[in-house]
Amino acid sequence: MMLRTFNLLLGCIWLSLGVASMAVEPQPELWIESNHPHAPWSNITLLCRSPSRVSSKFLLMKDNTQMTWIRSSYKTFQVSFFIGALSVSTTGVYRCCYWKEKGWSKPSKVLELQSPGQLPKPIFWIQAKTPPLPGCNVNILCNGWIQDLVFVLLKEGNTEPVDYQVPTGTMAIFSIDNLAPENEGVYLCRTHFQMLPTLWSEPSNPLKLVVAGLYPKPTLTAHPGPILAPGESLSFRCQGPIYGMTFVLMRLEGLKKSSYYKKAVKNEAYFYFKSLKTQDTGHYLCLYYDASYRGSLLSDILKVWVTETFPKTWLLVQPSPVIQMGQNVSLRCQGLMDGVGLALYKKGEEGPLQILDGTSNDGNKSFLLTNVTHKDAGIYRCLYFLNWKTSIKMETYNTVELMVVDKPPKPSLSAWPSSVFNIGKTITFQCRVSHPVLEFSLEWEEKATFQKFSVDGDFIITNIEGEGTGTYSCIFRIEAHTDICSDHSKPLKLAGPRVTGFLTWNSFMNEVFRMSLFVQLISLLLLVLWIRWRCRRLRFREAWLLGTAQGVAMLFILMALLCCGLCTGALAEEIEVIMPTPKPELWAETNFPLAPWTNLTLWCRSPSGSTKEFVLLKDGTGWIATRPASEQVRAAFPLGALTHSHTGSYHCHSWEEMAVSEPSEALELVGTDILPKPVISASLPVRGQELQIRCKGWLEGLGFALFKKGEQEPVQRLGAIGREAFFTIQRMEDKDQGNYSCRTHTQMQPFKWSEPSEPLELVIKETYPKPFFKTWASPVVAPGARVTFNCSTSHEHMSFILYKDDTEIASSDPAWGKPGSSAAHFLIISVGIGDGGNYSCRYYDFSIWSEPSDPVELIVTEFYPKPTLLAQPGPVVLPGKNVTLRCQGIFQAMRFALLQEGTHAPIQFQSASGTSVDFLLHTVGAEDSGNYSCIYYETTMSNRGSYASTPLMIWVTDTFPRPWLSAEPSSVVTMGQNVTLWCQGPVRGVGYILHKEGKATSIQLWGSTSNEGAFPITNISGASIGRYSCCYHPDWISSIKIQPSNTLELMVTGLLPKPSLLVQPGPMVAPGENVTLQCQGELPDSTFVLLKEGNQQPLQQQRPSGYRADFWMPVVRDQDSGVYSCVYYLDSAPLAASNHSNSLEIWVTDKPPKPSLSAWPSTVFKLGKDITLQCRGPLPGVEFVLEHDGEEAPQQFSEDGDFVINNLEGKGIGNYSCSYRLQDYPNIWSEASDAVELVGAAGPVAQECTVGNIVRSTLIVVVVVALGIVLAVEWKKWPRLRTRGSETDGRDQTVVLEECNQEGEAGTTTNSPSSASQGISVEVTVPI
Repeated sequence: MMLRTFNLLLGCIWLSLGVASMAVEPQPELWIESNHPHAPWSNITLLCRSPSRVSSKFLLMKDNTQMTWIRSSYKTFQVSFFIGALSVSTTGVYRCCYWKEKGWSKPSKVLELQSPGQLPKPIFWIQAKTPPLPGCNVNILCNGWIQDLVFVLLKEGNTEPVDYQVPTGTMAIFSIDNLAPENEGVYLCRTHFQMLPTLWSEPSNPLKLVVAGLYPKPTLTAHPGPILAPGESLSFRCQGPIYGMTFVLMRLEGLKKSSYYKKAVKNEAYFYFKSLKTQDTGHYLCLYYDASYRGSLLSDILKVWVTETFPKTWLLVQPSPVIQMGQNVSLRCQGLMDGVGLALYKKGEEGPLQILDGTSNDGNKSFLLTNVTHKDAGIYRCLYFLNWKTSIKMETYNTVELMVVDKPPKPSLSAWPSSVFNIGKTITFQCRVSHPVLEFSLEWEEKATFQKFSVDGDFIITNIEGEGTGTYSCIFRIEAHTDICSDHSKPLKLAGPRVTGFLTWNSFMNEVFRMSLFVQLISLLLLVLWIRWRCRRLRFREAWLLGTAQGVAMLFILMALLCCGLCTGALAEEIEVIMPTPKPELWAETNFPLAPWTNLTLWCRSPSGSTKEFVLLKDGTGWIATRPASEQVRAAFPLGALTHSHTGSYHCHSWEEMAVSEPSEALELVGTDILPKPVISASLPVRGQELQIRCKGWLEGLGFALFKKGEQEPVQRLGAIGREAFFTIQRMEDKDQGNYSCRTHTQMQPFKWSEPSEPLELVIKETYPKPFFKTWASPVVAPGARVTFNCSTSHEHMSFILYKDDTEIASSDPAWGKPGSSAAHFLIISVGIGDGGNYSCRYYDFSIWSEPSDPVELIVTEFYPKPTLLAQPGPVVLPGKNVTLRCQGIFQAMRFALLQEGTHAPIQFQSASGTSVDFLLHTVGAEDSGNYSCIYYETTMSNRGSYASTPLMIWVTDTFPRPWLSAEPSSVVTMGQNVTLWCQGPVRGVGYILHKEGKATSIQLWGSTSNEGAFPITNISGASIGRYSCCYHPDWISSIKIQPSNTLELMVTGLLPKPSLLVQPGPMVAPGENVTLQCQGELPDSTFVLLKEGNQQPLQQQRPSGYRADFWMPVVRDQDSGVYSCVYYLDSAPLAASNHSNSLEIWVTDKPPKPSLSAWPSTVFKLGKDITLQCRGPLPGVEFVLEHDGEEAPQQFSEDGDFVINNLEGKGIGNYSCSYRLQDYPNIWSEASDAVELVGAAGPVAQECTVGNIVRSTLIVVVVVALGIVLAVEWKKWPRLRTRGSETDGRDQTVVLEECNQEGEAGTTTNSPSSASQGISVEVTVPI
């Protein structure tokens, strides 16, 4: 008999440690009533009662399989299930449940009906009101199922009952007050009738009662250690001072489920976890007890971490990362985990240099390097140190490069904003080094006498009369050694001025096109004027030709003018946006949230992935420090405890290969115990519309307050939301105008406040309506995509401006745009990681501006890992219901967007303080069905986003789509092989359940995140035979109908002798004919099954009266070709099939498939060697024939397909092909094979052919060259064209085109043919 134990200690530990218990769903109550009180089994009725609510549906379950429904016409608390006289068929285990709003309730306790003549077996459990230490009170409950019973409490080892009760209902409560060690033991409960004391029920399952605190506490240790990665193994060792005890291991976070028992080996027990999971993280303790259930005190709590990655460590260096030889340096390692060792590593060294013990580590310890030398220089980092092996990832925020120098290192020199002068602008040289400096010096190579000095390293250079260009370098001196100068920095050259502005590619092509048209226009005009001047005296025909030429020229001129006008408008529609180097973000972090000024670190982060370095600047004193960009494209500038020297305004720049970014927003530190001064901003206020006021506070975890001038109390207050807050004025009116400021404060009282921000004046001005602003494609794009913004308005003659994050980046330039345009298209040809952000546009006309457009969030994806998207309660939902889509990211304080396939833009946005958000789809309909995905992105860094999540299909329907069940490789499987049953459906994130006909319970359950479930069945046997089906198994409660899949018959072969398979009329038939496959078995009363290779399901089944089944295949087609076999099984043993018959291949074709032809050893004849051509076909019993191109009769016949070819007198070379015919069908020939060409050897014949080809090719070249020479000579001799007339009946029959300059020669005439004899010109008669 199974021993069911209840350990009272667990519940009391749960209460004594203050762990909040979860709300337990109330169970229905199940009991028995009978009108035969002395023989209740004669007529039984089961009653089921709902504990807290009425219901219209109740369900009675027997042995977890047979179910009885009761659907009441009205809602009630209680229903009855009539059983009648107890028999063998009605014995079993019963439970009941009732229908709630969202599904079935938790089942009732188990009622076991045994054979007639016996009372039902009672159930027994324990209820703890106080901890089970000596003096506790304990309630033990016994349910007998029938009223008016006598309940008896028994204890093992006692001959007399401990207690008995006669309750009025079906349950008795036995109380044990003032719990003592003698109360420990195993208890039982039995019942009997009052009038029949000899008729007893079976004893209940035993209940074990253990009292703690009677033995000394054990020790609990973990091997290999208490910090491990998921998937690794862990062994707990619980050791006590006494041998032969039973040990218990418990996890405080799940006392009711996480308890493990072990018999001791000597005085200790081991609890082994083979593969840890993250949910195994928690606080563990153990105890032990003896055979009398007297327990020990609890062991000390052992904290166990199961994690993939440690929190990152942080390394600081004091006093400076550049240190003189012989001095001492301290490397301070900070981390979030106490009690874990720390180790200092140096790049290039295999092991740790120094180790700090975990017992004394409070997460903030220092490593000391004394009397440093050049050997100590290098890159250092610190990590957590464990004494055991684990795969946990350990990362650090930063590395520290320690430089040990005799002479200071050379500085870096950069030019801001660039190294090229703009007209009227200056350039600032910035000389930087990573440690305190006494003085900087700038030198100019072209002028030896030039030298400038600076304390902060900034030098301003002008370019008056072009005298600022040249090559510069800088040096510095340090405070500790004022007489030692550093090496020169790398030289930096300043170039001359350039014309401000830029030409886009479109504008450049526009100008080129218009210039070319203008040149064509001028050329055509000059051509017309030249013709008019040179040829003034022409006949009628010649004048007509001239007019035609002029008309064509003017047509070209008109087309050119039209093209000029058209291309001006077309090319000006798109304005290419040249994105500036994105400005970085500056913020502060601290590990003292209540007093952040005690240890402050400034962080600078850039959205551009090409950033190489960051520089921090402070107004008044200049440069602070330079840091290289990390993998996260950011850098840290530790300030430590704030002093008066730290007060000031800070901003940072990011440096790339050829550019310096704009400065970040200024962070102002105003005191040693005051929060940084916040920054306030807002868009243009519009009357009657909502306005958001942004307050940036620089630190996380601060509260925000908005003040208005003239009012003492804050207008609005917001809690901690990242590093910035947005105050909303719902409807902007005149009363809301004024000066606003914001302040930040710590979360814990008493509040520590920041200085007020600079005032922000809100004034409502006259404006045009806001423009219509959108992107032509989706605003969620991948890097490299093309994005076009469309800004338009109904007003005419407007200019447009494009903004990114409230900064102007482009405008509709009148020089390139079409005047009076009411729309502008701004183009980003290739989006980069830093191009994301909030875009908007405005238009203006003289002094009146429009309202800002609605912003468009341009999100550049593929920067962060993709999130996961889940549907709650599930991806299939009833119409009219709500569904929640949870998008789970990785990083905190991100903004999330929900995308639906087929929509232009994200359908919902949400910001989160944690790592996930919930998108609510309210009252969904059929139009909400579709694929959904989500992304997350950071709003502070150019909307850098993640990859899109895996699409999730949402179905809005009242019925689950029907899945499909198939078998791989086939549903007909040989004994001992493996098969996988695939339940496939379109719904993702839903489990599948597999049913087998004749079995009451499901076979397997598959919880899948894909759209298919695999149910492997290994080592197929007779027990696997049967009919299977599957259906969805959602893990949520829903009233959506679930449809079963198709029925799959799993047939196992190899259990009977194999049959034979024949085909009539033959294995090769023409399309459209009929085929009969005859399967002949050896046993009567059989069902025959026809199979085809490649098909997972049988083709046909027959139950003939004899030993043979004829499978008729009418009007066969090409797809009926294939390999067939058959099996059979007996009616007495369905699906237990025979071995497969021999395979039979059928060809459905007018012609047999063509064979293949190959040559061996090669296709090139060697002198004196033969070649064997091998013809191979797919069918047996055929005759092959070889054909040679150029010969009418077949060359050779062969049954094996081998043909030997020799090359006597060169007759073997040429193209060969082969075919075959069936011996049973000699008139049907196959298609010819692909041709194979045999080539002769390079002997005398080949050489003669080669020489002939060379001679012919040479003659062709000579002829072509000679012809070209002749044509060239004749072209040189060709005279000027002139038309000569001839007289026919006194009329000109030719068109005379004379040289136009003949009119300048004296004594010539052009009106008579006799003028030709004067030798003035050469005439050529050209017939028309």
